[in-house]
Amino acid sequence: MSPLLEVRDLHAGYGRTVVVRDLSLTVEPGEIVALLGPNGAGKTTTLMTVTGLLPALGGQVRLFGGPADTAAPHRNARRGLGCVTEDRALFGGLSVRDNLWLAGDRRGGRARRARGDVAEVARYFPALGPLADRRAGLLSGGEQQMLVIARALVARPRLLLVDEMSLGLAPKMVDQLATVLRRVADDLSIGVLLVEQHVPVALSIADTAVVLVHGEVVARGPAATLADRPELLQASYLGA
Repeated sequence: MSPLLEVRDLHAGYGRTVVVRDLSLTVEPGEIVALLGPNGAGKTTTLMTVTGLLPALGGQVRLFGGPADTAAPHRNARRGLGCVTEDRALFGGLSVRDNLWLAGDRRGGRARRARGDVAEVARYFPALGPLADRRAGLLSGGEQQMLVIARALVARPRLLLVDEMSLGLAPKMVDQLATVLRRVADDLSIGVLLVEQHVPVALSIADTAVVLVHGEVVARGPAATLADRPELLQASYLGA
């Protein structure tokens, strides 16, 4: 079986500026791969290239066994690529329920299925239930992040890209969201590529980790192995 995501010798960046060099990684069904590194390492650039929002400057990105569509990113989404972006991008004036409803897969008039998808996803975020009629713009930061992840799941992705899930959140909420992400990967066999600054949390739920510094891979391996080598991670982040 082909990986959900296969990145081969990727060069990525903006115009003629190369930010990421020779990056290779794979994500299998049910696997969480943590992409780590200091600010400016090229992590978000990598995610944008995988989605097709940025053209690859070299190398190859394959989704679900075939080439990623670099000309029409929405086609990658229709094939099963989901994204949780750093800016959350919720419809603040709409209710929690309506944000989820809009994300539902209603192609071909399958409105009933969309309702079922919302109900299925809600079991991972029971705290959103009492907030169903509240406008998304009035939610706390943690509640908004729950809604963003739930909205991505309603579309039934096969591969989920998650960018800085912990940004601006209290440690307790970060731990809660990380636990849900691990459950989702295990229960639904969704592959996850996780970009995260909160290294201990990322390594606690990931299967594999890749560390980028200045756009180049400086470490990779099982997440548990890297977690047991804090001196390696410290050197990678501090440039020692």
